[in-house]
Amino acid sequence: MCVAADWRRLYWWVVLQWVVGVALSGPCAQRCDCLPKLLIANCSTRQLSSIPAGVPDNTLSLNLTGNHLKTLSRRQFPGLTRLRELDLSNNELTMIEVQAFAGLQNLLTLRLSHNRLKIIPVGAFSGLPNVQFLDISQNEILVFLDDMFREMPGLQSLEASENDLVFISSRAFSGLTNLQELNLDRCNLTSVPIEALSQLTGLMQLRFRRLGLTTLPNNSFRQLGRLRDLQVSHCPWLNSLAANSLFGLNLTSLTLSHCNLSVVPYSPLHHLVYLRYLDLSYNPITAILSNLLGDLLRLQELHLVGAGLLRIEPGAFRNLAFFRLLNVSENRLATLEVSAFHSVGTLEVLRLDGNPLACDCRLLWVMLRRPWLLFEGRSPACVTPVQVQGRTFGDFTEVEIPRVFTCRQARILTRKPQDVRTDEGHTVLFFCAADGDPAPLIIWLNPKRSVLTGSGRIRVLSNGTLEVRYAQVQDSGYYLCIASNAAGNDSISVSLRVRGFPTSARNRSGSFFLEGWSFTSGQAAVNGSQPFPFDVKTLVIAVTMGFLSFLSSVAVCFIFMFFWSQSKGQIKHTATIDFVPRSAATASGGGRSTMETGRFTMKLI
Repeated sequence: MCVAADWRRLYWWVVLQWVVGVALSGPCAQRCDCLPKLLIANCSTRQLSSIPAGVPDNTLSLNLTGNHLKTLSRRQFPGLTRLRELDLSNNELTMIEVQAFAGLQNLLTLRLSHNRLKIIPVGAFSGLPNVQFLDISQNEILVFLDDMFREMPGLQSLEASENDLVFISSRAFSGLTNLQELNLDRCNLTSVPIEALSQLTGLMQLRFRRLGLTTLPNNSFRQLGRLRDLQVSHCPWLNSLAANSLFGLNLTSLTLSHCNLSVVPYSPLHHLVYLRYLDLSYNPITAILSNLLGDLLRLQELHLVGAGLLRIEPGAFRNLAFFRLLNVSENRLATLEVSAFHSVGTLEVLRLDGNPLACDCRLLWVMLRRPWLLFEGRSPACVTPVQVQGRTFGDFTEVEIPRVFTCRQARILTRKPQDVRTDEGHTVLFFCAADGDPAPLIIWLNPKRSVLTGSGRIRVLSNGTLEVRYAQVQDSGYYLCIASNAAGNDSISVSLRVRGFPTSARNRSGSFFLEGWSFTSGQAAVNGSQPFPFDVKTLVIAVTMGFLSFLSSVAVCFIFMFFWSQSKGQIKHTATIDFVPRSAATASGGGRSTMETGRFTMKLI
């Protein structure tokens, strides 16, 4: 819709330039050019500081760009009730008063870009019920206020990029139920305005570019069930997406490019079953793992350009039956195996250029499908082997392909038997060097046939050597080394027997492991349980020492109390207390009363 509007504007400009200088009949505003038949008034770049008077009432398009307009007053365009397009771009507007556009009820397009607006008051857009496109980009707007666009119910596209926007009120987009496109590029937002966006239930396209976002929290776009195209790009601090950040969306196109994502956001993506286009370019993603994109059943295009991608695992695109385009150019891929795809029969476009490709049997499928694959004019080139370095895939003849794109099966070089007998607590090394083209992958399996990793007490070193540190009895058994590449695999078996300590020594070793080691999950102690680390004699000595310590503490307390009481002198066993008794009345004839004193003795306990 926006593109169509731009083409329409270009068409009118071409017509305008064609008729410039032609004498025109009918009245027109001073310092303006009018085209009566096309109902266009061109007042651009005329050094105007106010809206010119005399614009014909039947004008459909008014161009006021490139002037020095600073303020739009109330009812600034009286009489232009038929106006369809108004362009006020590239002026010096700092203020739009309430009801500035009153009376323009038929206006469809309003352009206010490249001005100096810092805030737009509520009511500034009143009287514009039919406007479909509004451009307020490249201003200095700081805040979107509540109900700012309330009186524009017909608005379908809002261009608000390149502002100083730091806050969007929760009801800023209230009333915009018909809005389909929203562009908030190059603003100062640091978080997604979740509450404000929830008002836009009809939104279909949303663009967030060059923002200060650091993460997308859960339910970032709730209520946007009709959104089909989401673009989040050039956000260098965006390094994570919450698992439910895209919950509620039914996207067909998603762009998350030029950010700081270190892994493909598998969890946020898995419910997007209608997604057809996915762009994760220019994120530091090093691998596409197997079987994690299978829920994107309708995915047709994946772009992951310039990401530093090192490998695409077998089964990475399993279940993607409609997959037709893969662009992984400008990465660090050495190969791309056919096992990564659900089916290469649907693949139409493959971009592998800009990768250090090893031209061997793993890329033979690409060469065989050259007649049906498009490289978009950028054919991949070989980096290894040396004899074909720099040659593009299109340079090879059908005769050369079977001879160049070959592999040599993995072969283990250390075939000497390795049967080790050792005592508990020692460190043992088993060697497994291999050769092949491409270089084989070496893995080790323990006696329970579980894959060993590069961490833990029993680990695989970077050169393929197996290291068993502080060997224990339960480590005994046969270990298997497997070397594999695209051409095949080879394996050898080695054995380890660990002798346990005698009983007394075993107690000490058990105490050592209890204090210094924690056993990993699934790893039992020797013979199923550790022996008790203390004998009876040790326990008796420990209990005796504790009992004597307690008695000594009690004795010290009693002695202290005895000497403290002695220091207080002779202890009295009785106490005498004086008191004044009540007065007794004398004989009735005398009229005098007598007072008797009294005391009593109390025995102290």
